Amino acid sequence: MWEQIRSNRIRSTALTIGMGVLLLALGYFLGLYFIGSATAGLVIAFIVWGMMALLAYYQGDSIMLSVSGAKRISKEDHPRLYNIVEEMKIASGLPKMPDIYIIDDPALNAFATGRDPEHASVAITSGLLQKLNRDELQGVIAHEMSHIKNRDVLLMIMAGVMLGTVVMLSWFASRALFLGGGNRSRRDSKGGGGGQIIIMVIALLLIVLAPIFAQLMYFAISRKREYLADASGALYTRYPEGLASALEKIANSSSAIKSANQATAPMYISNPFRKSGLSASDLTSTHPPIADRIRILRAMGGASYADYEQAYKKSHSGHGVVPATAMAMTGSVPLAEKHASPEDLEPVERARETSNMLWNINKYKTIDCECGTRLRIPPNYSSSSVKCPHCGRMHDIE
Repeated sequence: MWEQIRSNRIRSTALTIGMGVLLLALGYFLGLYFIGSATAGLVIAFIVWGMMALLAYYQGDSIMLSVSGAKRISKEDHPRLYNIVEEMKIASGLPKMPDIYIIDDPALNAFATGRDPEHASVAITSGLLQKLNRDELQGVIAHEMSHIKNRDVLLMIMAGVMLGTVVMLSWFASRALFLGGGNRSRRDSKGGGGGQIIIMVIALLLIVLAPIFAQLMYFAISRKREYLADASGALYTRYPEGLASALEKIANSSSAIKSANQATAPMYISNPFRKSGLSASDLTSTHPPIADRIRILRAMGGASYADYEQAYKKSHSGHGVVPATAMAMTGSVPLAEKHASPEDLEPVERARETSNMLWNINKYKTIDCECGTRLRIPPNYSSSSVKCPHCGRMHDIE
């Protein structure tokens, strides 16, 4: 997939430059209007652009995880999930085991982040852990591993942070404009009333249009990345039905990610919002239609890139999506025969497993009463003892 990796690196550079041009344009006209110096505005915009680009590269993953409310877990917190991630790490050929994070949210979704495979993380919601069986969860993790390997995550992190910068500057400029921030500049100008009006109009247009253009650039990044991640996920697991079934459950879920926003939405495996009427051709669509992705996965006769390409072409008028070099690197890969896994759990067991993990990572204390009741004590509980609600016994809290 070196073609996709190279393409994403080029896109990351082009996107950063494109966002920088918007920032510089904002800085030029806003500097001219508010402080009477286009040069000063350019310098400020350039500094902000450089700082945000460095922040996106080195801290973008931390920002994404923090905004999402994700908490890191260890193997002891959820052995089954850890084993699945480890299996897909080996299957994908990643050099390092990604860190694993959990988002305490009933919605069904997941994302990967990190500037390169050496600094990568995968985050999944508690709802996904609770609702998916092992094959489905494996398909989702394989999909996210592909994003890490193909450097998709760096592209989206850079885009998200730069978009946020443009929107932030436009917001501050609009507040300053409506509060009269440009009055002094207009008073100081001599005989330049017409020029000041032109500058004000251009500044206003940039304040309104720059965030829109930035967002369109962000959303217009080729949505092929989702199809390619699906193809790689099918190859890593050799079981396309696992990912297809997971996507089907995600599509049927009515819950939206509480912490998601327009800047972070493209990072998720599926659109985290629940809006009807969005088509894949819509410039603001962050993902291809989920029904189309499911149909392609279920039409695969094998697990190779060539099988995915053939299935994709059937529903897209002969147009392909997989780079030729990727198909040349993998020969025929038969589908795996799936049998009931001893590690798989019933829905009730998965719910209990997920709940116990959330108690542990949120540092709740556990007290087992003699009557069989298990008490969960929050970390901020102030009393030194607690009463069992069932039998009335008092328990000391260490």
